[in-house]
Formats: sequence, structure tokens, C-alpha cells
Amino acid sequence: MSSIYSGVAGAPVTPFNAKGAVDYDTFAKQINFLIENGVRLIAHPMQIGEAVSLTEAERRELAKVLASSVGRRVPTFVNVSHAGTDIAAELAAHATKSGNTGVAMMAPYHWRPGQRALVEHFTAVADAAGGEFILCNDPEAVGVDLGTDTLEKLIDRLSGLVAIMDASFDMRIFTDICELVARKGKPVAVYGSGEMLLSTMPLGARGCFSICSEVAPKLTQALYQICATGVYSRAQPLQFKLRRLLKVLLHNYPANIKYAMELLDRPVGNTRRPVMPPTADEKKWIKSELTQLGIFDDEPAGWDVRRKAGKQAA
Repeated sequence: MSSIYSGVAGAPVTPFNAKGAVDYDTFAKQINFLIENGVRLIAHPMQIGEAVSLTEAERRELAKVLASSVGRRVPTFVNVSHAGTDIAAELAAHATKSGNTGVAMMAPYHWRPGQRALVEHFTAVADAAGGEFILCNDPEAVGVDLGTDTLEKLIDRLSGLVAIMDASFDMRIFTDICELVARKGKPVAVYGSGEMLLSTMPLGARGCFSICSEVAPKLTQALYQICATGVYSRAQPLQFKLRRLLKVLLHNYPANIKYAMELLDRPVGNTRRPVMPPTADEKKWIKSELTQLGIFDDEPAGWDVRRKAGKQAA
């Protein structure tokens, strides 16, 4: 397995301007910020990027901006998840033609297809993309758990498969996926969603699809680096700290992430409806939690990784 598929995977938010349009310039700044803070690949637009609230035209333009902004510094994957196979296949072909490494995809929402339909769906989209492929298992979001039987068929069938990301937050499911990949002996990385690295890396995870890197990239990288050494006793305090931050950011997701970024002088606008911005009381709570966690003291402010937030946020 190439080292480029080990580490923290960046999953950016989608910035919007005051009129609610996609802010492509800020998106490019955010991409550079994540790379300078150590992410080893970038996937967009995931749920954190409000994928289901974007038009297909916006998704296509963002795919182009993603590739051009990264400039091949790290691999880039475009999330092309869609209820319709043909639509997802068209997005996938566009993503790789735009210069991205490959695509990422969840099971089709709404339909809850059986195993035969799932295998055909993923295979058709992977064939259309022609690049590398990341399978995303998110049972809560789409109502379908891919399951190890389906995943095994896809591991055998998809020649471009490089990773499986499990967003179930269920250690039984995650353990079964790790066992399957280890048994198959193929170069497929396994990632968890969120920074639960102390639980997932001992089982074989190569990193995580990061939520907290938007707010606390240094803390996220520190936890990954310690877990990568296998000295897990040193990781416990950092894991507890990141878990507390994760709870804050997952509340009213992803609106709280965007507000936390605003507090750190990295404004990316509000979320699109139906996700509403945090209330005044929620904003006080978010700022208080970030203060107690030392985020303003330890993490960069603005898009310059060298500038600390401490003096700014007081």
C-alpha cells in the first residue's frame, strides 16, 4: 500500500457567499489550508460539504476547482453519490476528466437496493470514472449497510478500488470490514469517519476521513501521528479531547463546523437550508467549548497556518 493512502483525509466544507452562491475562491483557500496542515488526500463534496444541497452544475465546477487548486500535491476524490446510476456515472466521468484522481461514492439513497443492484451500481460508476475508487459505507445516511458480502464482491470486481471509508461509527461493522480487507490481502486502505483513531487504527485503519481538521488540524495530526507509532497509551488524552470537539461539531452538522471556522477567522458562510445556522445560545456554547479545549491557543487563525488564533479570539 502506498503511503499516500495512509493518514488524515481532508473532507472540506463548501463555502457560500452572502448571496448563497458557492464561493470558489474561498474553497481554493480552504484546500490549500488543509494540504499545508498535513492531509494526505482530499474528498469533496462529502456530507460535511453539503453534497445533497449542491446543484449538479455546482458539483461539476467544484470538481474542476478541486483538481486545479490541489495541483496534484495530494490525491483528490470527488464524491459522486446519487440515487441514479446514470447520473452518478456522468458525474464520475467528469470528475476524472477534470484531473481528479478518482471518485468516492455511497450506496444510492432512497431506493435501498439489494446486493445485485448495489454491485452493478458501483461497477457502472467505477467503469465510467476510470480512475481510483473509494467505497463509502454510511448506513445512517442512506439506509443501506453495504455489508461484508457485498464489499467482498466489490473488492474482487473493482480493479481501481483503493479504500473503504466506514461512517457507521459502529465498531462491529468497522471490525468486520478490517477483517475482510486483511483476509483478502489486497492493497485497500480502511478509514473511519471522524477522529476515532485510538479505536480504529489498532484494528487496521490507515487513518480517518476528518471532520475536526477544519477546526483543529494540529490536534488531529498529533493524534494520528501518535497512533501511527503504535504507542497508544500516549494517544488517550488527545483522543478524549478530539472526541469532545467532535461532539460539538457533529451537533447541527455541519453548521457548527462553519461557525467554529468563522471564530477562527476562516469564514465560509452559512449552511444551505434545511440546515440552519446555530442559535445565539449555541454560538456561546461553541465558543466556550473551543476555549476550554484550547483551540484558540493552539490552532492557526485565518488561512495562514503560521498565524495563531489566541490573540484574535479573545
